Amino acid sequence: MTRIGYAAGAFDLFHVGHLNILRHAKSECDYLIAGVVSDEMLALTKGITPVVPLPERLEIVSHIRYVDEAVAEVVPDKMDTWRELHFDVFFKGDDWRGTEKGRRLEKQFAAVGVEVVYFPYTVHTSSTVLRRALDLLTESGARQLERARAGSSMANAGE
Repeated sequence: MTRIGYAAGAFDLFHVGHLNILRHAKSECDYLIAGVVSDEMLALTKGITPVVPLPERLEIVSHIRYVDEAVAEVVPDKMDTWRELHFDVFFKGDDWRGTEKGRRLEKQFAAVGVEVVYFPYTVHTSSTVLRRALDLLTESGARQLERARAGSSMANAGE
């Protein structure tokens, strides 16, 4: 019997942590479905707007060799996703392990025979850290541009 796995994530600013989760997930199943969380669901559940839009994130994830199928995750309830895709194992980063959300998910999935498998969170690389670095670079660049414009205005005034 084919063991179908499901690994969901924003997969924004795709990095080695994402690759690790997908690699580990594929090693635990025969067929891996990657759920790419939609822009709307990210705004609703995490209050963030992804840097990379959903169609591009889907394109990237669908071309990772460990992924057999990439789908847009457009509903907040993982049970609704399971009812549509009928996976056997759900993969999640271990930052959910032992949390209220994680325990609730484990209980709901156990009732329908789905195993929840946690993988280590890649501490040194995350989309949050990358997003902060981009914000700092953007702010720094904007300040430099303003200084350059101010310097140019002052030079022009002295002509």
